[in-house]
Amino acid sequence: MSVAEELPDGTDAAVLRQTLDEVRRVIVGQEHMVERLIVALLARGHCLLEGVPGVAKTLAASTLATVVGGSFARIQFTPDLVPSDIVGTRVFHPSNEKFDVELGPVFVNFLLADEINRAPAKVQSALLEVMAERQVTLAGVTHPLPRPFIVLATQNPIESEGVYPLPEVQRDRFLFRVRVPHPTAHEELEILHRMSVKPPVPERVLDPERLQALQDAADQVSVHQLVADYVVRLVMSTRAPAEYGLGELGETIEIGVSPRATLGLVSAGRALALLRGRDYLLPDDIRDVAVDVMAHRLMLTFDALADGVDPEQVVRQILHAVPPPLVVWNQQR
Repeated sequence: MSVAEELPDGTDAAVLRQTLDEVRRVIVGQEHMVERLIVALLARGHCLLEGVPGVAKTLAASTLATVVGGSFARIQFTPDLVPSDIVGTRVFHPSNEKFDVELGPVFVNFLLADEINRAPAKVQSALLEVMAERQVTLAGVTHPLPRPFIVLATQNPIESEGVYPLPEVQRDRFLFRVRVPHPTAHEELEILHRMSVKPPVPERVLDPERLQALQDAADQVSVHQLVADYVVRLVMSTRAPAEYGLGELGETIEIGVSPRATLGLVSAGRALALLRGRDYLLPDDIRDVAVDVMAHRLMLTFDALADGVDPEQVVRQILHAVPPPLVVWNQQR
């Protein structure tokens, strides 16, 4: 029996499972990516999808926006883009001899930033206020973005022509960095059968008000002090690895993860727990999201980069070395 069948209709977890299943009607495979997109929505975090062309990154983002509801905009990032193209600008109208503010395409609930690493530095900096503060300042006036708001960005990790690597400060603004692999042979055959005829059309399951209620429910997921302590130990092991029996990582990690990783681990873990039908956080929830939350925030040394060290493997090594708290169930409660 599936988890969705075990949950009563109308519960938060059942609605989220229905949302997940509706996205999966369109997206073949890529279970990890689809689940992380849902978790990022619940945790109010932005998500960076990294993978080669043609692995359904853009399709997954647009499908999720359709299923969840709300306004949606896609911006195709190019090297000639300027900040006013995305956030808006002031326009002079000769008829009334006044400047009016024309808001840009970022004023939506779901913003798909396609090939975000093709945009130059000025555009990347314009996105920082949008992602961090969820507002835009034009001509000294602050314009709040709609709620909920999330940036779903895609990037191709293998291209070097006409791309600008994301600065560390912007990577830190993303809750998740999810790597999207090629489909398996079985999934490739299913893609052929499903998409070579009339592709499935997703149906709307949620609306912005219901999504905000689910986000509030995720905020109420209980976090035990031992689990919170485990999160802190994972984060601190990236800053002082020798104190946690990981002295060999001292030559690998240049700068550990930021406090945003601490907050991100808890918020993402809470969202995952809600998706799994629980109102309390377990160490397994933290371990499941740790790689996607921490790997892109690690800054490796020059030698480690030259040796091709994968930050995700570093995080997995930390998870193996830092023991989680032991969960003991009280049968009388």
